[in-house]
Amino acid sequence: MIRVDFYRLTRDPVERVLPAIATRILDAGDRLLVVAAPAMQRQAIDAALWAHQPASFLPHGMAGTPDAADEPILIAGTLDTPAANGAAMLAIADGEWREEALAFDRTFLFFDNSRIDDARATWRTLGAAEGVERHFWQQDDRGRWSEGP
Repeated sequence: MIRVDFYRLTRDPVERVLPAIATRILDAGDRLLVVAAPAMQRQAIDAALWAHQPASFLPHGMAGTPDAADEPILIAGTLDTPAANGAAMLAIADGEWREEALAFDRTFLFFDNSRIDDARATWRTLGAAEGVERHFWQQDDRGRWSEGP
């Protein structure tokens, strides 16, 4: 079963939310591919992964570098399968669904209000797909996440 988690960003941008999820993924011994088409967004995510924990950082690198296969978290502008770092987990940081995401065990689709219609269409499409489990998460005013309808 493939799992897709929809994260509606109403309070914090993806670069503030993603490091906590990436931490849990690494703690479980998994690898993560992060995809964002805009270069500025990839740079913001890169900076956030460095600064997430003051005493350390989340080990990561950019796609296309010589060490890409070794990186526990790999940041890319395009979604190529299989992931260069062997990741089974995918974070789509720019809110743009890509069908190649179904090649991963679990995908996190982050979207803000500017992409809500796209996210709803993807939710409906995946609801009709066999072997896909969908979850929807929303953030409250205090920054806590809860699973929604």
